[in-house]
Amino acid sequence: MNLSQENLKHVARNQSIVTPSYDRENTQIGIVHLGPGAFHRAHQAVYTENAMNLSGGDWGICGVSLRSATARDTLAKQDNLYTLAILDKNIHYQVIGAMKEVLVASEQSEQVMERLSAETTKLVTLTITEKGYCLGADGCLDLQHPDIVHDLKNRSEPISAIGYIVQSLGQRKINGVAPFNVLSCDNVANNGDKLKRAVIDYADQLDEDLATWIKVNVAFPNAMVDSITPKTEDYTVDVVSKTIGAKDEWPIQREEFTQWVIEDNWQGSRPDWHKVGVIFTSDVEGFEKAKLRLLNCLHSTLAYAGSLAGFETVFEVTSDDTFFQFISKLAEEEVIGSFIPPKELDVKKYGQEIIQRFLNPEIRHLLSQIAWDGSQKLQMRVLPIIRDNLALNRPTKLLCMSLACWFEFICRAIKNKEEIVDPLANDFASLSTLIENDVAAIVDDFLNIESIFGNDLKKNTTIRNQLIESLTALRATTSQGINHVMEKLC
Repeated sequence: MNLSQENLKHVARNQSIVTPSYDRENTQIGIVHLGPGAFHRAHQAVYTENAMNLSGGDWGICGVSLRSATARDTLAKQDNLYTLAILDKNIHYQVIGAMKEVLVASEQSEQVMERLSAETTKLVTLTITEKGYCLGADGCLDLQHPDIVHDLKNRSEPISAIGYIVQSLGQRKINGVAPFNVLSCDNVANNGDKLKRAVIDYADQLDEDLATWIKVNVAFPNAMVDSITPKTEDYTVDVVSKTIGAKDEWPIQREEFTQWVIEDNWQGSRPDWHKVGVIFTSDVEGFEKAKLRLLNCLHSTLAYAGSLAGFETVFEVTSDDTFFQFISKLAEEEVIGSFIPPKELDVKKYGQEIIQRFLNPEIRHLLSQIAWDGSQKLQMRVLPIIRDNLALNRPTKLLCMSLACWFEFICRAIKNKEEIVDPLANDFASLSTLIENDVAAIVDDFLNIESIFGNDLKKNTTIRNQLIESLTALRATTSQGINHVMEKLC
């Protein structure tokens, strides 16, 4: 038996499995989500599911994949139902029905535009990663980005999220339909502000009146999201399918902890998210910094340092006493104190809780997955801390070790001819010094990538010297001896 709307009643007989309690078949679509990947399905879709279970409402989700057909083709076979497996000290399962439809923009552009332009669509949410914003180093829309170049020449047939948003808002303006709110759910600092900048810059290239209309009428709240969500593995499919008594080809797993903080900047209606744990606040930045600088910074540090030491998962590397001590010291001495936390947050306790979350044996979060797109992620997770610590005359030595581990991670991948999942992979491959042994030259080549480090860090002798010292120490040992390097720093 496969998971489906028809078979849902059989799954519901197991009272330990939570199933939709609202009238799913008659619930209309009110949200279009761009990028229906693992995190969205485990996070925003679940909050929306829980809100509809509690209060009802026409907040069904249309997921739009810009290119890949995997989500559509897999979920269509089970009426877009899937199972959330929360794997932690408490393990429980919930069938999610909020996803009503999945479209593929590269194949169904007209249907996507119709859905975005429909009067019933009140909200557009996004998880498209940092790359999808198409921003340049100056924070403005990169008008030379290939997707943006294409979209400006083919306004009615966009391929970027930005192009779809602007084109559909333009259609709504023409039709006299109220605009939707646009809510970024990506791990990007000030994500709403940055998304608004990209949208306005794009609209300005097409129609100044439309750009002005968007500025006045469309809300782009900043938001912070958090819940560790590993990639679904074959064993997850097997365990979930056996537990619910129906074959689910694409379940999702996550830890029990989940957080969603949204700026209280809204126009019009929204799901009753506030009744199911979403925090609406005027200080998203404080929560955002706490998460990016503690969870995400420590995650990236473990990804590169742990990979160099031969570990595969977050749980494995954090369980090693040396690495546990290293990230604990990094959090306490160099991260906490680099920013002002929100008044509602006990930042020291929060930092300790995050490290304990890494020690969840039920979650197999691969370091290789976290290591993707380092050139983008580190600009959000590590470099702002370094800049703020320099301004505050605070230490940066451990942060530089974190960066040096990334440098060495990239160098080893190039030497071993391994795939580098990063938008700058070709740039790294073109740097001949990265396969050589001149540590100072390697550090200089990385620092000279201005799109990552800017002009300030490139010229900072303190950071350069600490990076050279850290990379030299890493190269003076074998992979089994990286613990020794970390021990010295602890």
